[in-house]
Order: sequence, then structure tokens, then C-alpha cells
Amino acid sequence: MNISTVQLYVIKMPLKIPFQTHLETVIDREGIIVQVTDVDGISGYGEGVAFTTPWYTEETVKTSMHVLTDILIPLLQKNPISHPEEATNIFKSVKRNFMAKAGLEMALWDLYAKKQSKSLASVIGGTRQKISSGVVVAADSTVVALKQIEKFLSEGYQRYKVKINPKQDYDFLAEIRSHFPDLPLMADANSAYSLKDLDHLKRLDDFNLLMIEQPLAADDIIEHAMLQKNMKTPICLDESIVTFEDAKQAIELGSCRVINIKAGRVGGIGEAKKIHDYCLEKEVPVWCGGMIEFGISRAHNISLASLPGFTIPGDISASTRFWEEDIIYPEITVNGGYVNVPTEPGIGFTINEKRLKQVQQTKVVINF
Repeated sequence: MNISTVQLYVIKMPLKIPFQTHLETVIDREGIIVQVTDVDGISGYGEGVAFTTPWYTEETVKTSMHVLTDILIPLLQKNPISHPEEATNIFKSVKRNFMAKAGLEMALWDLYAKKQSKSLASVIGGTRQKISSGVVVAADSTVVALKQIEKFLSEGYQRYKVKINPKQDYDFLAEIRSHFPDLPLMADANSAYSLKDLDHLKRLDDFNLLMIEQPLAADDIIEHAMLQKNMKTPICLDESIVTFEDAKQAIELGSCRVINIKAGRVGGIGEAKKIHDYCLEKEVPVWCGGMIEFGISRAHNISLASLPGFTIPGDISASTRFWEEDIIYPEITVNGGYVNVPTEPGIGFTINEKRLKQVQQTKVVINF
């Protein structure tokens, strides 16, 4: 992997429909596209999935750009690599900043797979030709939620995640269940509750949910274990799992029965696969979460979700779920509830250069 340049593009696109949680309403999505090109002219692409403001994690687009340009890329300049896993080891000298690391690391994985003329899925050990697709319902009223669910059902999605908070949970879920009694349904709380809400959360066992995702604090593992002991519904951890060590501790403490793996949250494909492998060994089901991504990160997610432990439909919806026009070609589609895993080299998608240029805010080129 003889790198010649790294190019960073800060892009911004409006969502077709605002994405609402109790923490933030996202109207426009800003992100970072990472292009790593080697001396042979082959490029690999990654995506930094931090948001404009630090509502999901402490990272933002601006802080990620700083860490990439001033720290991570210079580390690669000083330490030539032959495999993406070597970059992961080099980046360990930098505390956290997992989304910045992931954007660069994933571009290296794409480049590495392309250099071998193999699909990324096959390179990392994927076993599926297609993956089942779930979708997020983010609405501030039952009426809107029911309309979204009806639309997504017509498109074949196989699992439905609704956002909840103390002001919109029991009655909200009851209404959904009354209309869709057999819907594969889960709830995502984005840390909206505390242990003081234990009795209230236990009532949600009434709805036969697949899981409740991240009900307590984003950095907690211990209190989730206490909660899980008192609930029938499986708890899924998301924000609490940012390293392999987090996943291992959560499983050993009984903090959850499901883990949501996001490559962008945990530092890249390498760490995500490590977490997957451990969960597979411990028979803990995992699924691939989404970050309101553009097509590049979504393409990486498809390859990741082809691994055997991803038995629950992930948040890998069609490009049209969020965008009028994505930055990849062909755009990602859901057919009969499934997304095909590409067999072409790398992530298996081509960059839509025209669209990328249209939505570009800034561009940084770093030569090696």
C-alpha cells in the first residue's frame, strides 16, 4: 500500500425528511469523505460519520478534520503500512476520536481489497450474498410514525426501530402495536432514561419488542446490567460500546443480550470485526447500526453485515431513505427486504463524482 495522496471532502446534504430524536433533529447531514490513493492510481474510500454538533458523541466534523489532517494522516506518512490492521495499531497512540480513525481506516480497507481485486466482504470473511434490511422510524407523533411504517412495509423492510423517550413511549408503542401486532419492532431510547425509571421501563415488556436499545447513559455498562436483570425485553447496547473491551465487559457483566455494531463508532472495520467475532463466540446476536450515512459508509456496512454473526436486520436502508441523490453509483436498493452484497472489488460501488462535487463544502489534499 504505497500511498500517494489522501483527499478529504467535507460534504453537506439535506435529508428528505428530518431525523428526530429527543437529543437532536437532523435536517442537513454534514460528513467527511476520505479518499486514499496509491501510486498506481487506485483509490479507496471511507466516510467519517461524526455530526456537525456533539449530540451523539463528543466528536464533530470539525474535530474529526483536525484529528485527520494534523494527527492521523501524518502518522501514516511516517509509518508506511501493508495492511489496514497496521494502521489500527498505529492509531492507538491517539486517544478515542474513533470516528476520525474509522473514516481513514475504512478507506484503507477499500483500497486494500481493490488492490487484491476482491470484494471487501470476501476479504474480511463475509459469508452472505445478501443481507436483511431494517429501517428507523423517527417521528414526533404516532400519526407520522404509522404512516412511515406503512410506507416502509410496502418497501419490504424486515425490522422496524422507533425512537422513544419518557414523553413518548408506552402509549406510543401501544398504538403502534394495536395497528401492527406482529411487526418486528424495537425501541431506541438514545440514553433518555435512568435507573429511577426502572418500573416504567419494565412496563415496556408488554409490547414483545425485539430489544430496547441504549435506555441508560451513553457511557454506562454497570447500570444496564442491573436493568437487564429486571426486564424480559433484551437490552441492546450502542453508544456504550466503542471498543472491543467495552463489548467484552458488557457481555461478562450481563449488561445486554444484543449489541449494535457501528464501524464508524468503534474506530473502523478491524475493531468492528473483532467485536463481532467475540459476540459470535459468546452467542450474543449483533446487528449493524446506521448513522444517517452517505453511500460510502453504507457500502462498508453492507460488507460488514455479511459476516455470519449479524443475524438481526441492520439499519441498512436504501439510499432513497434519506437522499434525493446519493454520492455513489449504483445507489443502494432494498429488494424484497434484502440488500445484495457486492462482488466487485472493494466496497463494490463507484463514486458519483458529479454529485460529490455538488455537495462539497471544502476539500483538503495531503500528498505523501
